[in-house]
Amino acid sequence: MAKEPKNKAADAPFLNRELSWIEFNFRVLQQAEDAALPPLERLKFAAITASNADEFFMVRVGGLKMLQRQGAEQPDPSGRTPSEQLEEIAARMRELVERQHACLLKDIEPALRKGGIRRLRPDELSAAQRSHVDALFADSIFPVITPVAVRPDEEFPLLAGLGLALYVRLDGPADDPAPRHALVAMPKNLPRFLALPGEAGYPYVLLEEVVRARVGELFPGVAVRECAAFRITRNADVGVREDLAGDLLERMREVLVERKESDCIRLEIEKRASKEAQAFLRQALAVADADVYAVPGPLDLAAFFRLANLAGFDALKIEPWNPQPVPETPPAESSFAALRRGDLLLFHPYESYDFVLRWLQEAADDPNVLAIKQVLYRVSDNSPVVAALMRAAERGKHVTALVELKARFDEARNIDWADALARAGAQVIYGVKGYKTHAKICVVVRREPEGVVRYVHFGTGNYNEKSARLYSDASFLTCQEDFGADASAFFNAITGYAQLGKFRKLEAAPLGIRPRLLELIGGEAERSRQGEAAGIEAKMNSLEDPELIEALYQASQAGVKIRLNVRGLCCLRPGAKGLSDNVQVVSVVDRYLEHARIFRFLNGGAPKTFIASADWMPRNLDRRIELMIPVEDPAGAAKLADVLATCLADTRQAWRLLPDGSYERRQPDAKHPALRCQEEFQRRAAARAAEAAQRQAPTFEPQRPAEQKKPG
Repeated sequence: MAKEPKNKAADAPFLNRELSWIEFNFRVLQQAEDAALPPLERLKFAAITASNADEFFMVRVGGLKMLQRQGAEQPDPSGRTPSEQLEEIAARMRELVERQHACLLKDIEPALRKGGIRRLRPDELSAAQRSHVDALFADSIFPVITPVAVRPDEEFPLLAGLGLALYVRLDGPADDPAPRHALVAMPKNLPRFLALPGEAGYPYVLLEEVVRARVGELFPGVAVRECAAFRITRNADVGVREDLAGDLLERMREVLVERKESDCIRLEIEKRASKEAQAFLRQALAVADADVYAVPGPLDLAAFFRLANLAGFDALKIEPWNPQPVPETPPAESSFAALRRGDLLLFHPYESYDFVLRWLQEAADDPNVLAIKQVLYRVSDNSPVVAALMRAAERGKHVTALVELKARFDEARNIDWADALARAGAQVIYGVKGYKTHAKICVVVRREPEGVVRYVHFGTGNYNEKSARLYSDASFLTCQEDFGADASAFFNAITGYAQLGKFRKLEAAPLGIRPRLLELIGGEAERSRQGEAAGIEAKMNSLEDPELIEALYQASQAGVKIRLNVRGLCCLRPGAKGLSDNVQVVSVVDRYLEHARIFRFLNGGAPKTFIASADWMPRNLDRRIELMIPVEDPAGAAKLADVLATCLADTRQAWRLLPDGSYERRQPDAKHPALRCQEEFQRRAAARAAEAAQRQAPTFEPQRPAEQKKPG
């Protein structure tokens, strides 16, 4: 892995955010390169790296380019200006692209071919396959695609960001021999992967290859000199001035249009494309040389997710781990009855998300439920969560849904859900002015014999049953009065004009989480100075906030042992002499996306444990509505402590962050036995479920004849 370059930034106390994110993507790519994994699992990770890179360019690189154009060259905490960051990003991303495609072409595709999944080029097709493709092209492709002439002196046609297209260079007429140029965009409503007949398994050809082979039919009478696939990435760092937006819903619709027309910040083009093709597109799209990526394989690797999920090829996939039922929530029992027995801490996806869904669905149908209040950030396409809310509203319950319209790349879906909920009779809030609402909270208000009771769910992940099977997250459910009162106060603040005040249990950003974390970190430092037991263990997706990092440095210098599990980007330099000697950072990359935020402070031997929706980033702590809650239930707190300890002990899928910003893979040794934390979590959940099932199984006792008296 690459080290920090030897420049002024190398000695800065903070690692660069963008380069740290790229290092995370290299760790994901290592999964694709792992020959021990089955090929479709490797393909999935290759697709993930491509999808991550797309979003990175759209948001982070797009933002840096805007700063560069504005002449803003203020160094970031790592000491790099926007221009310096862009230069280093380009170098590392080119390396990532080369490794992505080398892995795909040299390792993954040969393994897939052995398993029956073959990507064929048009000149490799059999006669029957060629006839099939000819008919497909004539019937379904040719009528849809439309060539567009491009003239150097005219505005370039509008192309969709991340959409595939073909550049075509044509001969000019005899009286004007200068070449002519055209584009052919690949329609997104046509399948990218075209299945072929006549072979066992799944032979396929790519849509753009079929169109390329017949591109001459689009230009009858004109000679085609070159045809090259390309793809553009547009700047998605387009926000909304909410103080100027009278109608946020309408303004967000406008933002979606603006995003389609924003500047091109990356041009991907086939490596075999001529210099003339690259030069023409570069000039037409106003793209700098540094923003052109010559790709040695198929463009848009993110689309290969579809192949990774191909049915009927289980031998090429990893053995599935099924989410396990939770013994404390028997299906025959009301979810409300289960929660009245005590708080419930669930760790998904090892423990099933079904209980959360069942609780919401029961709430929608229960005549004793008076109200449901919920924050929705990202939900699935056919969301059972939204369906439950709509059903509850239609049945006369008071339903309030805060649907965050500013959830990046989910804006269109959330606009549709907001409309549907409003039509069903729910009270819909479009977010909080000036902030994104990222909190994960739902309140169910229920009439019970002893009075009105509030049941509350807090989570670290979204209300999305699909991602709940792919992301590792924590759920906390309770009917404690203090949490219910806090939840009501929270909703009153974000849906009305009230200010976020002091809660009984909760902490909320942008006001309370940062000072509380600083207080907790500072408390550990002071205890260490006093010779008391002190320590910090935390798990999060990203660590970027300079103020919190500085507090961790000070705690380390006070002797506090700090162990962090940071999945993605980390701007803290661990193990730096005199700065962070007592800090260790590991990153776990495995089959599930590590997503839970768990914080534990030793507190002199009486640990304090929290879960949160927020990472330790300025955006989460200052510009978003987030929640952090204490888990005081002994069983729940112990469970979270075990999650932290197990993740931090991983020696199979964990990477250790070094002071120079590089990562090294951890290996088992005499002091650290082999341990894969995700596998261990699955084993434990399955064991608990099996034990509970055994306890609940009926025990058969035979009926025996009554004992007869012996004669005599």
